Amino acid sequence: MKLSLVISTLGRTSDLNKLFESLTAQTFHDFEVIIVDQNDEDFLAAFVQSDWGFPLKRIHTPGQRGASRGRNVGWREARGDFVLFPDDDCWYPADFLSKAVKLLEDLDADILCGRAANMSGESINGRFEKTPQPVSRKNVFTTQIEWMIFFRREVLQKIEGFDEDIGVGASTPFQACEGQDIVLRALSCGAKAFYDPDLFGHHEDISKVRPDRANIIKARGYARGLGRVLRLHEYSAASLFWWLMRPLAKIPLNVLRGRFKKTSELGAIFFGRAEGYLAPPPQSKSAAE
Repeated sequence: MKLSLVISTLGRTSDLNKLFESLTAQTFHDFEVIIVDQNDEDFLAAFVQSDWGFPLKRIHTPGQRGASRGRNVGWREARGDFVLFPDDDCWYPADFLSKAVKLLEDLDADILCGRAANMSGESINGRFEKTPQPVSRKNVFTTQIEWMIFFRREVLQKIEGFDEDIGVGASTPFQACEGQDIVLRALSCGAKAFYDPDLFGHHEDISKVRPDRANIIKARGYARGLGRVLRLHEYSAASLFWWLMRPLAKIPLNVLRGRFKKTSELGAIFFGRAEGYLAPPPQSKSAAE
């Protein structure tokens, strides 16, 4: 089995170095890396010319923006049986790819999902299920994060990849949950998806990031993405209510503790989810033409 790792990147160097060092240390070696460089400048040229010990191709797309757009550019050049989309600031344990390949073979899966964890193996940056299980509409928001999803390449071809109007850097207000959207579309086409909490990678713990003005704005954009995906995939108003109540329920305790910036962040998440759900539906291609 051959794997393709597609990395859409903008504005990073040291984080990329950490990711690439973790890939060099992998115990599984049959993989290629495709880096979609959205930087206007050419400062990654020397970086990609280094000998990292694995096949590496750079596609330079100055002027383009959006993680989903970059991923779509990259996977169309992929040659692997399965494609993974690492963030440009994540990194992986040395046995990560070996473990994933074994699971893919044992499960005969079209999609395999894992979780984000700190260096102690504790889940971060979201709620994740604690037991292995098939992925469904019911658990799709607690069984994955974008940089921990392996896709059979044929599935990406069938559903035409990511929705470029959703995700970090998109030209819309919907700045997250492109992973849930693409998996839901794959499930609707009959793809088999599984989640295993024993498969994890590493990332900065966003709960430790100070909720300043910039991060509060970011949290609202991410929340709009979740609301948008709930609406696009026709989740009920009851589902929306549950997602809206989660941040609201945390506000009183944070007020009592004097954590007013955190309270502002929770409020931004509440309003963002509502805004994403209530936003007008996307214009069809035929209507746009």
